[in-house]
Amino acid sequence: MALIVQKYGGSSVADAEKIKNVARRIAETQKKGNEVIVVVSAMGDTTDELIQLAKQINPKPEERELDVLLSTGEIVSSTLLAMALHGLGYEAVSLSGAQAGIETDASYSKARILRIEPKRIVKELEKGNIVIVAGFQGITSDKDITTLGRGGSDTTAVALAASLKAKICQIYTDVEGVYTADPRLVPEARKLDEIGYEEMLELATLGAKVMHSRAVELGQIYNMPILVASSFSDKPGTIIHGGTEMEVRNRVRGIAHDTNVAKVTVVGVPDRPGIASAIFEPLSKANISVDTVVQNASINNITDLTFTVARGDLEKAMSLAKPIAKSIGAKECVSDSTLAKVSIVGTGMQNVPGYAATMFRTLYEQGINIQLITTSEIRITCIIAEDRVKDAIKALHKAFELEKASI
Repeated sequence: MALIVQKYGGSSVADAEKIKNVARRIAETQKKGNEVIVVVSAMGDTTDELIQLAKQINPKPEERELDVLLSTGEIVSSTLLAMALHGLGYEAVSLSGAQAGIETDASYSKARILRIEPKRIVKELEKGNIVIVAGFQGITSDKDITTLGRGGSDTTAVALAASLKAKICQIYTDVEGVYTADPRLVPEARKLDEIGYEEMLELATLGAKVMHSRAVELGQIYNMPILVASSFSDKPGTIIHGGTEMEVRNRVRGIAHDTNVAKVTVVGVPDRPGIASAIFEPLSKANISVDTVVQNASINNITDLTFTVARGDLEKAMSLAKPIAKSIGAKECVSDSTLAKVSIVGTGMQNVPGYAATMFRTLYEQGINIQLITTSEIRITCIIAEDRVKDAIKALHKAFELEKASI
């Protein structure tokens, strides 16, 4: 008997009929002789609606209370799914993140899982129950409810699969797998049969919405195979695992984009030791993640320092950066929230020349200005204007011939 963990996203449980459909899929999985743990997201746009409601009450809601509020979305969908399974004649029990034994740190809205004590889950499985766990949430050692951030239900599912040594973690969503680019922007995008953890981690980190980067990272650490597939069809999805072969003939595997980008520039920074630390340590303490960092060449011991953050963190970042800029003798601190990232990703790009040149030439031919560039061994990222993202992705997809299946 195999243990399988399944996760269903918000679009898969958006209404009563879709919840019943998911229940039928889960029942079929158990009928094949499997033990089943299911992780669910909140129904449809529930999380966004709760955030909007909270801000109508208080424009800046306290983080602890907001996490308690947002956790209710997954509780609703998990209980309704358990009821749907009961209606089909199957034994099922819904558990909150706390009841499932998911312990996190106290970083509200961005909590990290510290450990899982799955005693209750194991007990329910031994009874023959299908276990439905509310995703996206956990509890601190002080018994405060936390949420894991956007895409946190993916993280919940992979963490449970790893903790309980499941055979596979199946992520069901509204797309049929991992594509070479967002198929909503590039109709020619091709679904991949498989992809390695390293490439998928880069794609997820750089904006591919199909999987959360923290979930992919957990899968890689614990060597947990992850299937990404559609909850609305039975078509084969994409397997994310560690044994994929490098496709030498098509070294770029995918294109990712992210419009959740804001740029902060500290202008006229004195070029002396300790300046970078003075700027970035307060941001770190405020739990603000900094992405691309670029420092211009110093002229007369004066330079400009630019970095990017998520748009949701821009206001907080600027409130910290402005007084810091003044204290270190910088000229000013400015920002831009109309940017986006476009990236090409592929392990086959390592040590092979020409990919950067092709990317830059393609963007140039489209009249797209590159504001910042950052790279790793397997990806190249350009920061461009948000309103040119679709043009950039379509042109790059064609330039690297990603519509063609590998031979």
